[in-house]
Amino acid sequence: MLFFEWLLIFDKPKLEIANSLKRIQITRKWRRVTVFIIGFTGRNSICFNAYIIKLHFMAEQTADIGQNDAKVTSYIGNVFENIADSISHVLHPMIEQYAQLFAYGKRTPVLRRPDDYGMPYEDVFFPSLDGVRLEGWFIPADSDKLLIVNHPMTCNRYGYPGHLPPWNVMFGGFEVNFLPELKHLHNAGYNILTYDLRNHGQSANGNGGISGLGLLECRDVVGSIQYAKSRKDLASMTTGLYSRCMGGNSTIIAMSKWPEEFNHIKALVLIMVVSGKTFIEKGAELIKADPEKSARQLDERLRELTGMRLEEETPRPYAKDVKVPTLMAQLHREFLIHAEKDGKEIFDALGSTEKELLWIEESNQRFYAYNHFGQHPEKLVGWLDKYMKSGIS
Repeated sequence: MLFFEWLLIFDKPKLEIANSLKRIQITRKWRRVTVFIIGFTGRNSICFNAYIIKLHFMAEQTADIGQNDAKVTSYIGNVFENIADSISHVLHPMIEQYAQLFAYGKRTPVLRRPDDYGMPYEDVFFPSLDGVRLEGWFIPADSDKLLIVNHPMTCNRYGYPGHLPPWNVMFGGFEVNFLPELKHLHNAGYNILTYDLRNHGQSANGNGGISGLGLLECRDVVGSIQYAKSRKDLASMTTGLYSRCMGGNSTIIAMSKWPEEFNHIKALVLIMVVSGKTFIEKGAELIKADPEKSARQLDERLRELTGMRLEEETPRPYAKDVKVPTLMAQLHREFLIHAEKDGKEIFDALGSTEKELLWIEESNQRFYAYNHFGQHPEKLVGWLDKYMKSGIS
């Protein structure tokens, strides 16, 4: 009969592991070896591998099945084997990390509020198009101009607590704070409705917690538009949209799918809209892997987790239906994606006759761009002022 033992080896060179197996073979005569590779992320986002090695030996049966006392190593081994068997193929940890992020996103706390920056506000909630409860703020101003604002994946209406654990190991380790940006807009006379997308901040779970990188969240954009129309104090206001990253993808898709909801929109600002595939292609290049193969593996894993298709997680096919004046801002030297290729393709696809692409040059860190207009608001405010005056469309 076959019996086996387990070895657990952390981050050793493959040659060293092979020599260890040879030494065991001399004395124990294992017949077969199975190796599972599990990826971990340690401090400072450093990835390393654990090699779980199952050695198969031959022996005669001397006891009934199940009679032998269980060993802790056997239980540990079974756990790792089940984990490995649950994944249809061995994946690089980077691919699995992207798969989990794209599939489920990340909920983070709403740390700051408008009154921390001297802005009175109202807590609001309203349904998405498909009934998911969305939480937000309405920040009133003395004008007839309304700006509806959303946010990127992993963020919420406040920003992203990247200066605090456990979120400080992702995306640069610094805070994204949208409140200074909202303060600039408020000072410029804009009423602001800003909200948490589904599965983010304090909004409810939607679709079982699954993310669509905009394909599902587009329903939240329509919900915010319908809510503003339902309020007597907001319904007749000159309205614009400011949408960031996944929120921007969501807005583009919503404008294509439900154009009748957006006939009154005067202007749109997009920042860091993106196709999911470009993350894995750039990541594969950085680790000297095959971008095409890595994208295929991520697509397969994403289908296993959610049924979503990586190729479909992009706003590009929908952009032709965006007709309003649009300012699109992108980070030029971005480390995580092919910004110049993907961003330019999305921009070129926009159906707007009046549009402008603003390249942000100051950093290569994606989350820096989310703080950019809070520190340099002139372009943002100027664009909105230009197109959100009465009688201008």
